[in-house]
Amino acid sequence: MPRLVWRRFPSPPTMSAHRRTILSRRAFLAGATTALGVGLPMSLLAESPVPAASPPVPPRPAPISAELVKSFVIAGHSDLPKVKDLLGVTPGLINACWDWGGGDFETALGGASHMGRRDIAEFLLASNGRLDVFCAAMLGQLAIVQAACAAFPNTPNVAGPHGIPLIAHAKKGGDAATSVVAYLESLPPPPDKVA
Repeated sequence: MPRLVWRRFPSPPTMSAHRRTILSRRAFLAGATTALGVGLPMSLLAESPVPAASPPVPPRPAPISAELVKSFVIAGHSDLPKVKDLLGVTPGLINACWDWGGGDFETALGGASHMGRRDIAEFLLASNGRLDVFCAAMLGQLAIVQAACAAFPNTPNVAGPHGIPLIAHAKKGGDAATSVVAYLESLPPPPDKVA
């Protein structure tokens, strides 16, 4: 029986490596079937389609400066005019996040939420900010908080920015969030953690 050898056949330099591999594979299969006396259907030896090249990835813009992100997050706690000004100049700040240290990440929306600044939170949400359960609690969005707690029962125990609990965000929402506060207080306490 003849020995089958896998090798690349010489091909024009303009031919892609993928195309050369297809041609070599086709030649190998054809030779193998002849040597073994087995006939393969021609559909298996037919040319495979060459995959289309992926479009080039456009270059990404430079990162927003850390000081600008920090300034925006700080403004999100209490300064709506500054939030509007900074966002007007740099729209990419809308979901920018600052790490206060040790993984204590916060956005301007997170700052507005734990400070009870409905005006800032609503402006940021209208500007395509990402709603989270802490903001929903402060805004009195009971259905959202209930859905999150139903889907993920540990939600009331998850710490927000600076370790501030969900119920504290709801309490900062004032009269508009009393139903959220009542709901969260009705939930069973978290189980004791076992060391």
